[in-house]
Amino acid sequence: MIPTLTLSLLGLLALSIPVGIVLFLLGFGISHFYSFFPLVRALGQVVWSSSNSSTLIAIPFFVLLGEILVRGGIAARTYNALDKWFSWLPGGLIHANIGTATMFSATSGSSVATAATVATVALPQAEKLGYDPKLFSGAIAAGGTLGIMIPPSINLIVYGFLTQTSIPRLFLAGLLPGLLMAAAFIAVTVVLCTIKPSLGGSSRSFSWSERFASLIQLAPIFFLFMVVIGSIYAGWATPTESAAIGVVIALLIAWANGGVSLDMFNQSLTGTVRITSMIMLVIMGAYFLNFTLTSAGLGRELTHIITGLHLGKFGTLGVIILLYIVLGFFIETLSLMVATIPIIVPIITGLGFDKVWFGILLIVMIEMALITPPVGLNLYVVQGARKSGSMTDVMLGTIPFVLVMLAMVALLVAAPNLALYLPGHL
Repeated sequence: MIPTLTLSLLGLLALSIPVGIVLFLLGFGISHFYSFFPLVRALGQVVWSSSNSSTLIAIPFFVLLGEILVRGGIAARTYNALDKWFSWLPGGLIHANIGTATMFSATSGSSVATAATVATVALPQAEKLGYDPKLFSGAIAAGGTLGIMIPPSINLIVYGFLTQTSIPRLFLAGLLPGLLMAAAFIAVTVVLCTIKPSLGGSSRSFSWSERFASLIQLAPIFFLFMVVIGSIYAGWATPTESAAIGVVIALLIAWANGGVSLDMFNQSLTGTVRITSMIMLVIMGAYFLNFTLTSAGLGRELTHIITGLHLGKFGTLGVIILLYIVLGFFIETLSLMVATIPIIVPIITGLGFDKVWFGILLIVMIEMALITPPVGLNLYVVQGARKSGSMTDVMLGTIPFVLVMLAMVALLVAAPNLALYLPGHL
């Protein structure tokens, strides 16, 4: 059954059928061919129960928050300010790409939105200053992946919802690994541009007075992050309530910068509805697919296959990591998460691993899937913003950052406290 379902999934995705629809179709197929009972009759209840949760209300709020920041002109101001602080390093503007992606990751919660934001602002500068298009584009795509690691993160909200794990604890767990990965991206760029200076374009310098003057452009983002995340950990607001507060503050920031207009507000709402609808369709489709898989006994079959390998605790974890890396080449990231979590997480907890820790490990592997062909969404987002050159350039440019992510996976396995220290002490 498993090989048939895998081939069916890949075949339907290759036909460009929307991912949510593919998940429903697979559920219908399992109900018809592998079940003695008409599982389709439970469709209404499964769809309702998967979407009737107050936790999920945080998703459209965080999406709207990111849309307002992108369309309100705040991205360009943030990028220019970080350029003044990072331009002295080997690699120059590439570090501004990573820094801007890190700051927007701390507010938007979406990797694709973060990558699109930075790409729109940064790519015109790269052409003027003679940066290597491969490394420059790859850094934008990789930096955008931080959007699902550094809190708030839509993917961590989905993971917490599916596994009944504390979302504030997940947010805390993702903070240190996310910041460490951003620092590692910068370090790798410095090394590459030191070895081959032509990768980093022409060097520029700014006075300290210019740098300190630019801090006023960064203050609103820092304030927004402190309010959204601080209100959660202070116990003043739930993630959903803090997201709503964040939307109001983002609107005030955009208004203060002259970025609010009827057209901007309309585009932000339209983008929010489009992205939220896609996410909810995937969640509902995956819930129905998981219901049919469990009812047909596939979950038990897959569990027996993995545990039957008798590889021990860490050997089994290695197989699961390899499985996610391979599936990440072919399956869209949110779909990969939602379709596998109900099957894999019970195995992980049965082996004695922490659910919060595995959530962060999973996010790193999902980040890898965002920048590995042929389905890596961030690759297409950056290439679409480039409007010239080959997709191969973006793919080659992400290789150093994929290696950083593999190193982070190994580090999290070797030192689980990297993810668990903050949730355990705050």
